[in-house]
Amino acid sequence: MLRRIGVLTGGGDCAGLNSAIKWVVKTATDPQLSAHHGDTWEVVGIREGWRGLIEVDPSDPESVAKWTSNLDELVVRTWDRQGGTVLGSSRTNPFNPKIGKGQQCADNIAGLGLEAVVAIGGEDTLSVAHRLYRDLGQKVVGIPKTIDRDLSGTDYTLGYDTALNVITEEVDRLRTTAGSHNRLFVVEVMGRHAGWLALEGGQAAGAHVILIPECAFEVSRVAELLERRRAAGVRYDIVIVSEGAKIKGRDEVYLSEKVDSFGHKVLGGISETLAKELENQTGFEARHVVLSHIQRGGTPSARDRLMGRHFGIAAVDLILEQDYGRMVAYRDGQITSVSLKRAVERLYTVDVERHYDPTRYNGQRSSLIPRKRQ
Repeated sequence: MLRRIGVLTGGGDCAGLNSAIKWVVKTATDPQLSAHHGDTWEVVGIREGWRGLIEVDPSDPESVAKWTSNLDELVVRTWDRQGGTVLGSSRTNPFNPKIGKGQQCADNIAGLGLEAVVAIGGEDTLSVAHRLYRDLGQKVVGIPKTIDRDLSGTDYTLGYDTALNVITEEVDRLRTTAGSHNRLFVVEVMGRHAGWLALEGGQAAGAHVILIPECAFEVSRVAELLERRRAAGVRYDIVIVSEGAKIKGRDEVYLSEKVDSFGHKVLGGISETLAKELENQTGFEARHVVLSHIQRGGTPSARDRLMGRHFGIAAVDLILEQDYGRMVAYRDGQITSVSLKRAVERLYTVDVERHYDPTRYNGQRSSLIPRKRQ
């Protein structure tokens, strides 16, 4: 019996997406697995995320050709070496009241003859997957993808390691200019609600000050930390700040008041604000750099390629077991799964008490978890 799986990527692009798609395809279409399970599977790629499942007209061959793509092992053979997503992505929310296309999305899944859908994405994309499963009875499984690493129930999300490496490499480059000119650089990285990229990227790059959304900061305290450093004889400074970090008593800084389909404003500009205020308070020449979408791009790291493989295989395992409404996950060194409900009901953010020092504005200097002596 021939059965069909749909696969899509939603939200922001990142490294590791194509690896996950490749291994969904290779696993589902593997002849040995097909012989073992008694069914033959084919995989259909959905273009531009949930938008593709809204726009496609299953009765129109031209529309089907525009919004879907038949994937086999030869087509996806080299995809894991590429960043981004070959299928394309969008921030489309079928359940946005202004769109109201949730049922149409479900109808088109049936119209395309899809047995199940693999949704690769972050909080927003997987919240749509959860509603399709919970409210409309669709057979959906998820793969975690977000460079912010803020999904609950998993210790890893696709794209994080590559983005972390990009931050480290770019700050290393900035350091030569900062040292040459005695400058302060304020580097803005992504992270709306979770500061993992700033915290671990800043630690890897040796930033003196790291500012995260989970802990509002005082500009005067940052200035004091930098002045002490200069007094000790250091010629330059690097400050890493999450785009969602807040100055105490103020709101986040936005590029625009415009909101996307999921109700999010576009964050950005905290580094410029902070650089100006620090220059005024310290007298140090300051520059700001916004890494922005550079963090999402480039060749996937080895870890993102491998995790894409593991997650893609696990997603097909869930489908073969008919265990829907779940997201594959990596926990305690093992590939497992959690409910989509758990994955999206709250964000996984930095535990300030365990991982962050609010007096230093940097990572904790203790790594062992306190415990009773045996």
